[in-house]
Amino acid sequence: MEDVIKGFGLILEFKNILLIFGGVLVGVLVGALPGLSSPMAIALLMPFTISLDPVASISMMAALYCAGTFGGSITAILINAPGAPPAVATALDGYQMAKKGEPGRALGLAAISSVLGGIFAIFVFLLATPLLAEIALKFGPVEYFGLTLFALSMLAAMSGKSSIRNLIAGTLGVLISTIGVHLATGVERFDFGVQELTEGIKFVPVLIGLFAMSELLNQSKTLNDAVERMSARALKLPTFSELKALKGTILRSSGLGTFIGILPAEGSTVAAMMGYNEAKRWSKEPEKFGTGSPEGIAGPEAANNAAAGGAMVPTLALGIPGSGTTALILAALVMHGFRPGPYLITETPHLVYAIFGAMLFANFGFLGIGLVGAKFFSYVTFIPKRFLWPSVFVFSLIGSYAYSSAIFDVWVMLLSGIIGYFALRNGFSPAPFVMGLILGKMVEETFTQSMVIYENNFLNFFESGVFIFFFILTFVSLSTPFWGKIRNKFFPAKPQS
Repeated sequence: MEDVIKGFGLILEFKNILLIFGGVLVGVLVGALPGLSSPMAIALLMPFTISLDPVASISMMAALYCAGTFGGSITAILINAPGAPPAVATALDGYQMAKKGEPGRALGLAAISSVLGGIFAIFVFLLATPLLAEIALKFGPVEYFGLTLFALSMLAAMSGKSSIRNLIAGTLGVLISTIGVHLATGVERFDFGVQELTEGIKFVPVLIGLFAMSELLNQSKTLNDAVERMSARALKLPTFSELKALKGTILRSSGLGTFIGILPAEGSTVAAMMGYNEAKRWSKEPEKFGTGSPEGIAGPEAANNAAAGGAMVPTLALGIPGSGTTALILAALVMHGFRPGPYLITETPHLVYAIFGAMLFANFGFLGIGLVGAKFFSYVTFIPKRFLWPSVFVFSLIGSYAYSSAIFDVWVMLLSGIIGYFALRNGFSPAPFVMGLILGKMVEETFTQSMVIYENNFLNFFESGVFIFFFILTFVSLSTPFWGKIRNKFFPAKPQS
């Protein structure tokens, strides 16, 4: 209880409240602008938070993460252009309801469902994180190696349409993480005589390049595109009777979203689509989906915000990112000198409770902002891209240089942006690459330590029951697409009559 009081006490400081409120405002704005995203905003924000108090910095990013997930629904509903990938499912019914003359009602349903889903996940996060960390304290290097292998195998289902491309991107991320001096042997690897590479590739310039610069180049093709826009005069909250009718959908999607979020690498997009599908499957009126059904809005919105809270559980308790955005928050924790994982819970529990408080504040914050500023956010969608993206370019340059005051980092950012642009054009998502980059060091370190413990005999790893468990999960995760193709070949689905 003392740690809870201390954590919430840090959040209630006036400066920290302002920073969290600023994170909520930026998150909603970023989510509302098509093309921008929470990972991009956090990547750009990260170098500017170095001088801030670590608790305030991480709490602001967590608040931005929650608010950005909701913000994507604004453009999904108003212009049928999801501001964030999880809002794709929301657009299916939200835009149809807006076209019927009820954009305020659609936004209100999205806001309330997001808040309820987010709060549900936050309380699960508060209860599950210490328990999971207590279990993880019993893990040794072998068990952690098995866990990170399983997390990397989950990249296949992380984002994009191709599992193979996701695994390739994740593998390249692991490869890039090996640049620099090997800590166990002192051997310099892949530095090609460049002194700046002896300490490895820094996270921040790469993240800014992949999430901001590559998207800037990608969006340059659509500068003059026109879309149908509509404004919402006010956000209209659902009535008590509407919420009562939707309680099953919201509760079911919140539980599903939290579970999906806790799984390494799944994230909010998968949760939103599953929330929409389950809402339709359990609905008494499934034929109304796609025509402006309230359940079609509540289901995905509750699920994607719940997944945002759930993704923080493995990030803080195990040091395994639950999504692409939490991978950036994990990098920020490392940047500020924290050790993500069970030791974070035992050594600095007040930080965990401060993050919990910030996410709780953020969920109520974006509801309040939506109530007051729905009309303003509908006008935000009118900002021309020819003004928006040059600003992103300037912040990318400043942010990559400000991290360590090195021009080399600017070149790394620009090169990462160009590579990321061509990767996007060929169906590769940046999120699996970032996860590989983050997890790569952990894989290498735990494997090296395990080989030392077991005298360079890999087969001895199977003496650990936990390693065997994660090894089986990894095999199942990687082989599922293969077995699916075999099943479809020999047992094809019968055509519906």
